[in-house]
Amino acid sequence: MIVEPYLLYLGEATDPISIKTARGVAQWRPGSVVGQRRLPGCTVDLDVPDLGYSEAVTAGARTMIIGDANAGGVLRNSAHAEIIAALEAGLDVASGLHQRLRDVAEIRETAQRLGRTLHDVREPPSDLDVGKGFPRPGRRLLTVGTDCSVGKMYTTLALEREMRARGIGANFRATGQTGILIAGSGIAVDAVVSDFISGAAERITPARTDTAWDLVEGQGSLFHPSYAGVSLGLLHGAQPSALVLCHEAGRPHMRGLPGRAMPDLAECLATNLAAARITSADPIFVGVSVNTSNLPPHERATYCSKVTDALGLPCQDPLIDGVDLIVDRLVSCFERSQSAPNASRSGNHSASRVA
Repeated sequence: MIVEPYLLYLGEATDPISIKTARGVAQWRPGSVVGQRRLPGCTVDLDVPDLGYSEAVTAGARTMIIGDANAGGVLRNSAHAEIIAALEAGLDVASGLHQRLRDVAEIRETAQRLGRTLHDVREPPSDLDVGKGFPRPGRRLLTVGTDCSVGKMYTTLALEREMRARGIGANFRATGQTGILIAGSGIAVDAVVSDFISGAAERITPARTDTAWDLVEGQGSLFHPSYAGVSLGLLHGAQPSALVLCHEAGRPHMRGLPGRAMPDLAECLATNLAAARITSADPIFVGVSVNTSNLPPHERATYCSKVTDALGLPCQDPLIDGVDLIVDRLVSCFERSQSAPNASRSGNHSASRVA
């Protein structure tokens, strides 16, 4: 478990995309952030106090999160001395980069000497087992996508926030590095050997007998040739009762694959349900989450209305509209199923096409 509160390390970053991990933590766990560490030349700002390492420790920080990444997912050279300074000031250090902190000898040796903890969140547990698919109690929701990077993490966190605001028990279960640093725990499934992905999903969503929901952050897409494997493993391991489809309106092609068209929404619903039924008895879709940033503002509401009409599911842009209608559907479906156990829960997934 990564210990809060956090100092967010932005280093020399000039590209807002390079600090998406730090921005995610600041946005979704603002009460856990005491400040940011920026070096000369840094032009991005999370609107939290600029602090040195000793100042951060005095302010209560326990862990520094590496929130600045190169495109290759490796530490910038300037970060080595900064990490060592943070360790010496009394901070643990957490990183979601592909390069492991422990693989840098001077960082590893300093942490060992001082008794500090290095969290390489892309390092999966060494004792993962393969998934078994045995039925287990608990309420689980999984976000799935038409493609990669269509807002699955954001949607899952938005669902958690909305459900908690209503007094519904909900726990975000992280499967990616940014999500882990937001939640403080989880398994980065893109670093798990393929045979063990479903087992990793089972690990982070163990059996539970209360009425709270485990909200599992989805990854990839069953329709993406590069990443369908991780998506399928999560579907089987999470054993979701409920699913939310995530999509980006107006995306011209699958991410990184020019010429490969985006899939049809209704086909995505059907394909994900078919895969989920391998380990889940009666999964249903409860909504569609759409990133409408590519659309003119006056077209966004119309687009969501068309999706709702075609699929019979509430459709919202979580950044603009929130996810209240999706949670309404979730509550309605599962309250109805509890009061009438033999009644069919319907996701109303028609075969209509939505472009």
